Amino acid sequence: MNKSISIAAVVPAAGVGARMGLNHPKQYININGKTVLEHTLDKLSNVSHIEHIFVAISETDEYFSDLDLRHIALSRVNGGKERADSVLNALKSMSDNPPKWVLVHDAARPMVDISDIEELITQCLASGEGGILASKVKDTIKRGASHSEETVPREMLWQALTPQMFLYEELLSALSVGLSKGATITDEASAMELQGKPVRLVEGRSDNIKITTPEDHALACFLMSQQKKSS
Repeated sequence: MNKSISIAAVVPAAGVGARMGLNHPKQYININGKTVLEHTLDKLSNVSHIEHIFVAISETDEYFSDLDLRHIALSRVNGGKERADSVLNALKSMSDNPPKWVLVHDAARPMVDISDIEELITQCLASGEGGILASKVKDTIKRGASHSEETVPREMLWQALTPQMFLYEELLSALSVGLSKGATITDEASAMELQGKPVRLVEGRSDNIKITTPEDHALACFLMSQQKKSS
């Protein structure tokens, strides 16, 4: 690993993907001849600013070692019980040679556009602030349990995506403090928000979908085939 590294990527990939109804984790589902995780890692490896990738894998994972990732500069670290635990484990594994910035990306978002990642990096470096890819909410949003009780104005609503990029030391502290207090941390931005840190919103493509259900997988297969036709 380069001693002058400035940006490292973290890919939490220790989940089981129960909602997919499969006997293996969703990151190993096949899309056009490669697993979801391979597609994701290929995307990150083609971002010139990223010098090393840390993949957080469950200790009981039986699939990762079968992937051919020799062309990618990466390290495997042990994942945790929740996403935040996996990311924190990865950050701690870098402590002997920490990067200045860390970019965290979901293993199950193989459709992310490389130009969006580069724009996120550009804006974060230029401003000195952390930020996330996000897409503006387009649909009418309702609040309620079994019945609609309110229509929520969507002008200020964004759907959080990944990657999410923050200064290494600040993210390490935010996750450590948040987890120690039992806070609900759904993504890196939520941990930073709890510490009063700025989180820049960088608009990205809405087809940067997360594969969570069989319907998502079908859509990702279609989108991937369209990308290949246009490339």
